[in-house]
Amino acid sequence: MNYYAKDSILNTINYNERALVELSHQIHACPELAFQEKKTAKLLCSFLEERGFKVISGYGGLDTAFYAEVRGKTEHPKAAFLAEYDALKGVGHGCGHNIIATCAVGAFIGAAAAMAEQDGSVCIIGTPAEEGGGGKVIMLENGAFDAVDFALMIHPTAGKSLIGRGGRAAVGVTVSFHGRNAHSSDPSKGINALNALLNLFAAIDMMRPSMPLGANVNGIITHGGEAANIIPGYSCGEFSVRAHTLHDLKNIVETIKQCVESSEKLTGAKAEIEIGRYYGERYPSRPLGEAFKANMALLGEKMFYPEPNMQYGSSDIGNVSIKMPAIHEYLSIAPAGINAHSADFAEAALSPRADQVCILGAKGLAMTAMDVLTDAKLRREALESHEKQVPDIYKHES
Repeated sequence: MNYYAKDSILNTINYNERALVELSHQIHACPELAFQEKKTAKLLCSFLEERGFKVISGYGGLDTAFYAEVRGKTEHPKAAFLAEYDALKGVGHGCGHNIIATCAVGAFIGAAAAMAEQDGSVCIIGTPAEEGGGGKVIMLENGAFDAVDFALMIHPTAGKSLIGRGGRAAVGVTVSFHGRNAHSSDPSKGINALNALLNLFAAIDMMRPSMPLGANVNGIITHGGEAANIIPGYSCGEFSVRAHTLHDLKNIVETIKQCVESSEKLTGAKAEIEIGRYYGERYPSRPLGEAFKANMALLGEKMFYPEPNMQYGSSDIGNVSIKMPAIHEYLSIAPAGINAHSADFAEAALSPRADQVCILGAKGLAMTAMDVLTDAKLRREALESHEKQVPDIYKHES
């Protein structure tokens, strides 16, 4: 890395440290759900505009997405810092997206300060609705990543700080059954929509042994009736489906559809199926991850690889990693045993350690982006690794 560029990055982020920590706290205090992050998006855009950056709002077809870019001598190679800032229903920032957004903003302003003498460009992309909305999936479809060569972001975690952690493919499925209400004293006059939904749960459980290894389906009943003495004419359930690959995931969804049809035939209730956006499995770039690990070591933060049997969650960064070399590395803000998507994790996302991670993550991402822009060998290795990692089926689809 160009040492002048590195010093410029560190000095700029250090100068903005207090403002960045305050930004994290402001986001945390204003949790907004997927696609509703209007106040947070405005806060982030204002932060960048106040520092002289031109920001495009409503980027990639989403009202709460945004984009800003700084070019050096050329447009490419282009490294993007990805910001997430949606919250969780009932939990607030229990996934620490206030930290993700702050790290991306900090990395962007840090890297931007070092761009004058560099080839290539850096940009920040505000990506809404990671929590179930598939914001990055929509933005990919709308061409928001077409000019990006490399994507970088971090995510807070509990336990060890990790690089190279993968993710499974996932999708949400909502099933509603429409029957006919009747008084429970004469149930034969009704069509029991709740029974249809309960039968669907049983059918899915029965089919689990035939599902691909590592797949799982979890569901809840969101509507099961109005009163115990009324045969329910309407029911609704939501299911979270995960698998190792999109190919397996889509096969499982087809199985669920067959189970729904079986419930319709058995009970007489009619079903509606709503399938969410498919989150792809993740292909973390090892060369970029190693570069991030080396930069974090310079900052005093030790990174580890995940244990072989570690369970992985899902994120729409997977879809980005199918398109280009990407990292989604994990920086610890809490002791092992603190679960994400919990009130405890939301509290940890506002802790002194979380504040420290906002700055460390910003520095590590910016330094890694500068490595990408200045090191042709690293770029080549990242592209070659990506070509080997990603299955040909995705290349044909694109």
